[in-house]
Amino acid sequence: MADLSLQRLRAEWAPSIPRELLAGAVATFALIPEVIAFSFVAGVDPSVGLFASFVISIVIAFFGGRPAMVSAAAGSVALVAAPLMASHGLGYLLAAGLLAGLVQILFGAMRLGVLVRFVSSSVRTGFVNALAVLIFAAQLPHLSGANPATWALLALGLALIYGLPWLGKAFTVIPPPLVCVLVLTVLVASLGLPVATVGDLGKLPDSLPMFALPEVPIAWETLRIIALPAMAIAMVGLLESVLTAAVVDEMTDTPSDKNRECTGLGVANVAASLFGGIAGCGMIGQAVGNVKYGGRGRLSTLFAGVFLLVLMVLLKPWVSQVPVIALVAIMVMVSVETFDWKSLRTLVRHPRLSSAVTLATMAVTIATHNLAAGVLVGVVLSGVFFAVKVSHMLEVRSEDDAASGLRTWRVRGQVFFASADAFIEAFDILSAEHRPVRIDVAQAHFWDITAVAALEKVVERLRHHGCTVEVVELNTASAVLIDRLGATPS
Repeated sequence: MADLSLQRLRAEWAPSIPRELLAGAVATFALIPEVIAFSFVAGVDPSVGLFASFVISIVIAFFGGRPAMVSAAAGSVALVAAPLMASHGLGYLLAAGLLAGLVQILFGAMRLGVLVRFVSSSVRTGFVNALAVLIFAAQLPHLSGANPATWALLALGLALIYGLPWLGKAFTVIPPPLVCVLVLTVLVASLGLPVATVGDLGKLPDSLPMFALPEVPIAWETLRIIALPAMAIAMVGLLESVLTAAVVDEMTDTPSDKNRECTGLGVANVAASLFGGIAGCGMIGQAVGNVKYGGRGRLSTLFAGVFLLVLMVLLKPWVSQVPVIALVAIMVMVSVETFDWKSLRTLVRHPRLSSAVTLATMAVTIATHNLAAGVLVGVVLSGVFFAVKVSHMLEVRSEDDAASGLRTWRVRGQVFFASADAFIEAFDILSAEHRPVRIDVAQAHFWDITAVAALEKVVERLRHHGCTVEVVELNTASAVLIDRLGATPS
């Protein structure tokens, strides 16, 4: 029994310790430019975003529901947080992050992680592809007006990342992205090339994060100010984290606990806020890079946070000399690996409505730079298209018995809000005046109050035209719904 528990613990934390550490290091270097850029989006110093990132990574490694997933200060949360930061300052932003974390813990306790089941594969594909495009677009400012040395280093970095695997496994013992960082840093330092470095991006941390409560008044007015931003941060963070977990599930062919992920993210955001960092969520690009280079357990996530702390505080002079273009090369690789290239072929083969959902999710996400908005549009469209599709499956046929004069309508399919009108219109009331009528619903199901109201309306109309009406073969679930609503169809 002890051996079995030890095996499970190792499988969850570190199937291969060297691979976990190296993959976590790749994720760390992929985090640095993104977190600094997102910090500027939120209107805070880079140190605030970096503090948040290593606190979140360390906490989520223990409390999260998806091993090998990387979470940190993210762009989608930064977009939501920016207006509050601009209007009320960092103290209120930290308080909102703290409240958002508590909301996420509550959502996890309520087991709302299962809501990811309502996100169709078409929406997930659009979400992933849009994020890949946004990751690539985020690198373009670093290339705008770049000098020849920058372009040459980018070409060399990409050649190392994609070329080393072609030379054999011996050349990938150290992940190529780390080789890219080391080689380009040595070249820039030794040749004195005129390129931007990490130190040029903004102020890096010069000490460890300190525990402190957000500096805001403890009053109802504070709660009024932070309540809506906190709810937005909580919802956006949960949505992106749960979808990122689903992507990692598919990449690794392993399941994850979405409810635990909700709770873990909440705990991580509470901790980040108490240590002076902004709230965050799952980072799909960094998670993809982590998994691609061997990360499968919680150790890779933990090491990503620890290594970030070491780099930013203890090795800051060295990290400051890393050329930004080396990190850009890594993020270009991440964007290419994140994009689902097979989806370009399947767009033509898949049903048009499914492809329309994918394209709409991508378009809205890219246009707004808001992953939550794109996914919301995709989910709504998926629901509408599904309702339309199911509503067309309703069939109502009539049969007449010449001897008795009985008119029988046989209903087949699903009756709900989208098909209720079609259900009513299928009955030719005038042709059945003053005749006995039977409505056979053995192969039908009534799903909601609109469907029950439609059945009741048909019965009332028939009776108004002198018909005696009998509804037969009503299934148990439909009968219970009708009885609960007080309807009297028969």
